[in-house]
Amino acid sequence: MATIVLLLCFAMACGSIDSKPSVTDPDTLPLESRVRARIAGLDAKASLYAKHLPSGRQIAIQADEPMNSVSVIKIAIMVLAYRDAENGQLNLKERYLLRPQDKRRGSGVLQAFAPGLQPTYRDLVTQMIMTSDNTATDIVIKKVGLERVNDMLETLGYEETRLQGTLADRYRRRWEVMYPSYFSLTDLEVFERGFPSDPGAEERKFALNADPAEWLGRMTARETSRLLEEIHNGELSSPSSRDEMIDILKKQESISRLPQRIRLQGAVVAHKTGDSPPTTANDVGILYYPGGPTVISVFTNENRGDFVDLEATIGLIAEDLITEWR
Repeated sequence: MATIVLLLCFAMACGSIDSKPSVTDPDTLPLESRVRARIAGLDAKASLYAKHLPSGRQIAIQADEPMNSVSVIKIAIMVLAYRDAENGQLNLKERYLLRPQDKRRGSGVLQAFAPGLQPTYRDLVTQMIMTSDNTATDIVIKKVGLERVNDMLETLGYEETRLQGTLADRYRRRWEVMYPSYFSLTDLEVFERGFPSDPGAEERKFALNADPAEWLGRMTARETSRLLEEIHNGELSSPSSRDEMIDILKKQESISRLPQRIRLQGAVVAHKTGDSPPTTANDVGILYYPGGPTVISVFTNENRGDFVDLEATIGLIAEDLITEWR
């Protein structure tokens, strides 16, 4: 028996018996090759742009490809709100009376509260980022103006980054594609109906998320990282507004992507997610750590793979960057 085992081992070593081809472990690759391998391993349309601010080192993967931003576009809305506050067009201490027709499904906590709540606009902006609150988002969009968000972005030189609608618009479309007459549903009726749950609902949702005309926002990884860098550098606002915006981004409650691993290593992440599970999982942010900071934007659209693995991959990429870029 020992002789047979030895012969088999010798044959495999010499290649005379087929063995399973080895797969390169991404952890053994140089940084950029490692990040590219992780992105390539996703069953999704993906893009990435990362920049180490102290050194200027960069990694760009499909970085200029327009992507479905989902809630990541809320960063641009926040920037305009703070710029308006600085020039006297918005009082962040002013209170807003929450009405039934203001409520939106999806992420956020305000939809669970009784009408009559009176948060300040600062509270609304905070919830828009911290819990990605959709109710707060549509209220803030109405206050600052959708087209004014895009005018600001155009003036600042952002060619691709645009806010394309409201949450109420997008959720109404989920019903309208089933029943065209539902285009006239009020915001309150859309909220009360919730989301379609028939057998074809998920495939229709996938198709809507893949159609650029149906996106809440359009962004690229490169422009988004530029936006984060300019926030960090205080190029878009006063120092006090810059500090408030970064503090709000640090309060982001989701920890399943960029912060998943590096928060256990003492890194602090100021970030904003964008979600439409299981098809879309974005995370963009500023990684603060010794030797940093690094800005990173990861967009994953049209996912057909395992959603948990996708989130874990984004966490691994963040760890790759703070390990190498010091």
